[in-house]
Amino acid sequence: MSEAAVEIEALTFRYGSRLALRSLSLRIPSGCCFGLLGPNGSGKTTLMRLLATLLQPAEGRLRVCGHDTVAAPGAVRRCLGVVFQQPALDGDLTVEENLRLHGAFYGLRGEPLRNRIDELLTRFGLQERRHEPVRRLSGGQQRRVDLIRGLLHHPRVLLLDEPTTGLDPLARHAFWQTLRQLRQTDRLTLIVATHLLEEAELCDEVALLDEGRLVAAGAPDALARALGDEVLWLETSEPEAVAAFVQTHFGVEARAIGAAVRVAAPDAHALLPRLYEALGDRLRSATVRRPTLEDVFLVHTGHHLHASPESFTAPVS
Repeated sequence: MSEAAVEIEALTFRYGSRLALRSLSLRIPSGCCFGLLGPNGSGKTTLMRLLATLLQPAEGRLRVCGHDTVAAPGAVRRCLGVVFQQPALDGDLTVEENLRLHGAFYGLRGEPLRNRIDELLTRFGLQERRHEPVRRLSGGQQRRVDLIRGLLHHPRVLLLDEPTTGLDPLARHAFWQTLRQLRQTDRLTLIVATHLLEEAELCDEVALLDEGRLVAAGAPDALARALGDEVLWLETSEPEAVAAFVQTHFGVEARAIGAAVRVAAPDAHALLPRLYEALGDRLRSATVRRPTLEDVFLVHTGHHLHASPESFTAPVS
């Protein structure tokens, strides 16, 4: 078993009387790209803030790079880089002024800081923008500057909370290509919180969160394959009755989930016309497809993730 970059044990956090995280346990291997997938309010950002030592757990423990986030927050911060949902940059300062300011927070000064800024601006194609106010940069360029800010102190773990929010598909693609390069050159552990299925499927491993609970975790392909080669979904106004009918008359597993019925059958395509004939207008629609993380989330929670339909391809390896 590889070394763990992050270890989370029975973690619970409350905002007043509301439980934001419920006895969450996770192990994130060093050097992997790990996704936290869930809808808004699922606990992703709360977990990121706990890992960054901005919050303290009500119960349980978190260790980052072997350091306890409560007992040794300074050591945790030194090994972490953080890219927030909104860029942590001053729009009126230049790119270089922003980076110098944030470098000073980590005790970087003088020539070492100048050299590190030069190196990263060159790597990310922003040397010519170093003297421009951040507000004049495009959204994608601001995201890259914010990423440089998080990398200044050579972190071992990089937290990215919804890092592509507000970016168009091309800028999102370019940002993930940048993350791919970081994996190859810096051997970073990346922890990415996202509500986008497409981004979660690029990760080595993913944890699905819902209402503060861990509902599934593992490699995206393995989680989807566990549902079978193909999944047949039936949309109907009477899911419980249709599920019972399908199980009784066709001898296959059928489960009502929300307003749909999931049917697990060895040959879903061959079964589909027979179901239409038997059920008639009780069916609103029927779909056969390979399982996705959306299906995994739906099966475990009973409701949809409501992810964005935007798609792109930018493998992180």
